[in-house]
Amino acid sequence: MTTIPNLFSRSDYAMAMPMLVLAAFAIAILMVDLLLPKAMKRWNAALALAGLAASGLSLLKVWSAMRLIATAGTARFSGFLGSLVMDRFAIYFYLLFLMGAAVAVLMSVHYMEVEHEDHGEYYALILFAVVGMMCMASGFDLILLFVGLELMALSTYVLVGFLRRDKRSNEAALKYLLLGAFSSGIFAYGLSLFYGITGSTNLGEIADKLAVRIANNPRDPIAMLALITTATGLLFKIAAVPFHQWAPDAYEGAPTAVTGFMSVAVKAAGWAMLLRIFLFMLYPMRTQYTPMLIFVAVATMIGGNFAALTQTNVKRLLAYSSIAHVGYMLLGLVASDGRNNSTGIKGILVYLLVYTFMNLGAFAVITSLRRRDIIGDELDDMAGLYFKAPTEAVLLLVFLLSLAGIPPLAGFWGKYYIFLSLMETGHYVLAVVAVLFAVLGLYYYLRIANAAFMSEATDSEPVKIAPSLAVALWISAFATLGIGIMPEVFLRVVNWSLSLSQDARMIGLLR
Repeated sequence: MTTIPNLFSRSDYAMAMPMLVLAAFAIAILMVDLLLPKAMKRWNAALALAGLAASGLSLLKVWSAMRLIATAGTARFSGFLGSLVMDRFAIYFYLLFLMGAAVAVLMSVHYMEVEHEDHGEYYALILFAVVGMMCMASGFDLILLFVGLELMALSTYVLVGFLRRDKRSNEAALKYLLLGAFSSGIFAYGLSLFYGITGSTNLGEIADKLAVRIANNPRDPIAMLALITTATGLLFKIAAVPFHQWAPDAYEGAPTAVTGFMSVAVKAAGWAMLLRIFLFMLYPMRTQYTPMLIFVAVATMIGGNFAALTQTNVKRLLAYSSIAHVGYMLLGLVASDGRNNSTGIKGILVYLLVYTFMNLGAFAVITSLRRRDIIGDELDDMAGLYFKAPTEAVLLLVFLLSLAGIPPLAGFWGKYYIFLSLMETGHYVLAVVAVLFAVLGLYYYLRIANAAFMSEATDSEPVKIAPSLAVALWISAFATLGIGIMPEVFLRVVNWSLSLSQDARMIGLLR
């Protein structure tokens, strides 16, 4: 009788514990929801928050174990036959995903009750999406990266269309699904080409074999086709021009809490996977892909900023604003290779951290305006907000100024390190262009502030903030102000996530 060899060890499952815990809680929510009466549906949100907290605790245990192993002289933290790595880079993104999901859950409690869609599936999908994001952040194999991407994408498609009686939500979900499926197909084709020319799905082995192939023929047509198709799929996930068409419609039609979740956690996951692939697997082709990234970055800043100028729907305006921010972050990738100069990568990680809180805060204010007869996402709905809810209006101004990069708020530091990296590497023209577009961005943010503070209210009904939404709002506010005023602590965390271990080749990406 033959026996099946035990391919995976206990340490492999221990490394994946944050994902396993979230998946277990997601399944538990689906089961518990069947037993809960309608009046007790809030327990689904409580269970989701408990799952996120438990995942965070398991991540802390993994980190503690990693420190002990590193002390013993080993710096290789890989599992499942090398397809999963757990390094500081992955831990940093895990924390971003968990924080973004927790704030989104807090924003959702009252909002989904108003929409009469407070079902357990909603919170389970958020947790499943985070599991996919974790695979994208720590995957070191093309198959695991693609599985994580699709798990996140499929969960997000359903979340966007979760308001079944809302035509905008249904239309947005359908468009997102069709464009997402098309981009995933192109991405999979690119990955298959890399497997075909290297014979491996491991990022490290692909990088080594690709370096040899490129050295013999820098313009290898198959490698270039693989690069273009892979980059297309990655740039779609972060909504870079010209692959951004899905973002405005999806942001506008999705439930506002889901829009906030997509704008931070989903985008951060896309960046985690993009950095893994571009800075490691595709590093031998950096000379080939840098001009392409410069073109896309400039086009993204132009398209995002100018499109935002004419928007009257706040969610759509913030969608184009989000696209413009992607352009700034791409400049950080242009100016940094993760080896000789890492300031740009540091700027991207800082940007993603501060963007998580300031963008979620802005969407939390929009969520607070949702009432039975008012959706609350039009610019006119913001009119006179200061006279109806002065605290929320002031916090909205803080978030908007932070998005514009005004010191001493958190958003300033993201742009600062991006611009600094451009100056350090001699990209002076790109730095000037980025600064000019940052000034342009201030205009459309102030349009929202002008409506909130200077316009007359269209109705006299006061804005009532649900307790859970208030918690989300204040968490975002304290983080936005705290990171801006006392950045040293948070910058140390970013530097820690980028620090090289003794055996690592770059930014914690272990082989």
